[in-house]
Amino acid sequence: MTARNNDALASPFLSFTRAEWAELAHNTPLPLTDADVARVRGLGDPIDLAEVDQIYRPLSRLLTLHSEAVGALHQATSAFLGERASRTPFVIGIAGSVAVGKSTTARVLRELLARWPSSPRVELVTTDGFLLPNAILEERGLMARKGFPESYDRQALRHFIAAVKSGVAEVSAPVYSHVTYDIIPDECVTVSHPDVLIVEGLNVLQPAAVRTRESPALAVSDYFDVSIYVDADPAHVRAWYIERFLSFRATAFAREDSYFKNYASLTDTQAVERASFIWDTINAPNLERNIEPTRSRATIILRKSRNHAVESVHMRKI
Repeated sequence: MTARNNDALASPFLSFTRAEWAELAHNTPLPLTDADVARVRGLGDPIDLAEVDQIYRPLSRLLTLHSEAVGALHQATSAFLGERASRTPFVIGIAGSVAVGKSTTARVLRELLARWPSSPRVELVTTDGFLLPNAILEERGLMARKGFPESYDRQALRHFIAAVKSGVAEVSAPVYSHVTYDIIPDECVTVSHPDVLIVEGLNVLQPAAVRTRESPALAVSDYFDVSIYVDADPAHVRAWYIERFLSFRATAFAREDSYFKNYASLTDTQAVERASFIWDTINAPNLERNIEPTRSRATIILRKSRNHAVESVHMRKI
């Protein structure tokens, strides 16, 4: 469905085919090179400069326009109120399934946005750092539900984003290791007055829990200025997850300090069986119950095809 006929269904989104969206890139500079793209590409995500040119170049311009508009609104509001408050960071949330490529999307956008004059300081934080430590997950019987909403320190994540959005000078977040599969003790990443903060994670578009009038609830997404959902057919994502698992045998799994080092010696058949089991019992239920239902809450939806390329873009009407 294209932007031309989408109005007939009274959808809250404008929809663009890949070709229609790529047309928007003509007057937008492309500051990335092949080397830049190779550096930010995730394992198993075959993004190339053409994809960046056709999809992420116009997307970065759109996000910059949003950020500049928020800045103009801030100035107008401050003048009206007679204040001189400094502008707070523009926050972008990126959600989607495991293995769908949202991390690559976040890294590419960070590189592009940092090259726009209005947003030279762009920070990227993943919600993995707010997973509860393995010791706590084991104590609560949640190790098999890692990545589900209840496996995160959601209060700490909300406090982190609220502090950044409120203009706190320096805010720290824990660091997660995908090698050791746990929070790294005594290590943190510090965010200091960014122009743009990108927050990437599985459940960042989860709505707030229902609470009492005396204790109102807030969701992480309440602090977002724009949100992006990276979407694909679950069958495709399952295949990508299995492909990535096979690739990890010779990389992350092969490290001596890897939590999954026992997987490095699996045969192809054994690895496919193990990856399929993990997907079907953990990642698929999480996607179906918790992640995919939040798709319609996004400002922008990037829909991927079987070959990882974005085939359509859906943007919420303003």
